[in-house]
Amino acid sequence: MLDGSTTCCLLWLYPSQAACIPVLLSNGWELPFSDVIQWNQAVIEGDERLLLQVPSTVRAVGIDRVLALRQRTQMLWEAYFSSVDKIVLTTLEVRAGSALDVYTAACLTERKVCQGKLNQCRMPYIISTYLIIKDRVYSHISRNKFMWNALPGGLLVLPEYSTHLAHYPFYYLNLGISPGPEFTAVIHATSPLISQSQPIMKLLQVVSKSKYCSQIIILWNSEKPPPHRSKWPPMPVPLIITDGRRKTSSRFLPHAAIETEAVLSLDEDTVLLTSEINFAFHVWRSFPERIVGYPPRSHFWDPVKKAWGYTSKWTNEYSIVLTGAAFYHRYYHHLFSHYLPSSLRALVDRTSNCEDILMNFLVSSVTHLPPIKVAQRKQYKEMPTLQGTKMAPWANPEHFTQRQECVNTFASWFGYMPLVHSQFRLDPVLFKDHVSVLRKRYKDLERV
Repeated sequence: MLDGSTTCCLLWLYPSQAACIPVLLSNGWELPFSDVIQWNQAVIEGDERLLLQVPSTVRAVGIDRVLALRQRTQMLWEAYFSSVDKIVLTTLEVRAGSALDVYTAACLTERKVCQGKLNQCRMPYIISTYLIIKDRVYSHISRNKFMWNALPGGLLVLPEYSTHLAHYPFYYLNLGISPGPEFTAVIHATSPLISQSQPIMKLLQVVSKSKYCSQIIILWNSEKPPPHRSKWPPMPVPLIITDGRRKTSSRFLPHAAIETEAVLSLDEDTVLLTSEINFAFHVWRSFPERIVGYPPRSHFWDPVKKAWGYTSKWTNEYSIVLTGAAFYHRYYHHLFSHYLPSSLRALVDRTSNCEDILMNFLVSSVTHLPPIKVAQRKQYKEMPTLQGTKMAPWANPEHFTQRQECVNTFASWFGYMPLVHSQFRLDPVLFKDHVSVLRKRYKDLERV
C-alpha cells in the first residue's frame, strides 16, 4: 500500500530486482519518470478502494502477460534503477529537475533520508550541467518514448548520434528492417610501409574483393608518415588514409568517412579469406547489435588472486571476440567516444593495448549478450618476417600482463563483469558435410 506521491516511494522498486511484478494500490500516485516510462507494461495497478478484489484481479492475469510484465520490470530495473548512478542520470535526462530532486533520488536509493538537506546526501560523481537542461532546450534531439521503454534503455541511446530508430543496432527487429547491404573496412596500421609483400597489402586485396565492401579506411598510426596514394595497390573500392594521431583508441572514433552501418575492424597483419569476410558479414546482418568475428578469447574468475583473469587458450567457451577481425555497428564508435570515460580511453592510449577488450565490455554491457564466433579459424595473424618491421604488439611479453590488468580495471568501472560466456559458433550450411562442393557456398572455409 503506497500513500502519497513523494519520491520516497522509490523503495517499492526493489522487488523488481528479483523479477517480481509490483502490484500498486495508490490512487493518484505518479510513478517515477512516468512522462517517458510506460508503467502499464511493467506493473499491475489497482484501486485502493477495492482492496478485496485485488487477489482475483491478480489471479486473472494470463501466463503470457505475467512473462511480459516480468521481462519489462527487469529491463526497467537494470536500465534506470539498479544503481545510484543510473537513477541520477535518468533524473537529469528525463526530468531536468532541480539539484534537490537529484540529490534526493540518489540518497533514497541508498536507503537514506535526506529531509531536504543537501549536506546529508552524496552524489556519485560530478555531472556536467548541460545534461540538466538539454532535453528541454534541445527537444528536437531528445529521446522518444520507444527508446526509453525498449532495450537497452534510454541512457544508452545517445540522441546526439541520431533521433531515428533505424540508425541504431537495437531496433531492426522491432522495425522489421535489416541493416544495409555493405560494410566499411577499417584497418589499423602501425607499421611503416616497406615492401609490397607486407601483410597489409595482401589484406587490402582480400577485403576489396568482397562484393559487400563499400570502402576501405586505413587508420594510420605509424611513427612514419603514410606513403603517397600511388604506393598503395589499385582497388575496385575507394581507399581513404586517415591520421590516427598515434592513439590506439582512435580506431573506435566516430570517423565521418564511415557511411555504412557495418564496420569491419581489422589489424594490419590479419589473415582472412574473402569468403570468410563475406560469411561473417552475412552472420552480422542477423545479429547487428553484437560483435561478430573470428578470434575468440575468454575471461575467468581466479579465486586465489581474487581477481578476474584473461586467457587466450583455445577452448569450447569464449566471452570476447577480438576486433582485429570482427564486424560491429558503427554506433558503438559513438558510444566508445561519448559514453565511456576519458580515463579508460587514456589507459588504452597509454598502454597501446586493450582497446578490443574495452569494446567487448561496452557492447556486452549494452546488449547483455555474448559476441558471436564464426567458423573454425584459429590463427588469424601473420608473423612479421621483414627486417625493420616493427614487432607485433601481441608478441611483447608485457602485452598479456597488461590485458589481465585491463580486465580488472574495466570491470571496476562498470561495477560488475558485463562479459558473457558462450559456446555458440556459427558455421556455413553444409559445413564439412559429405556432399558435393558445388552445393556449398563457402567451401573455402573448410580448408582454413
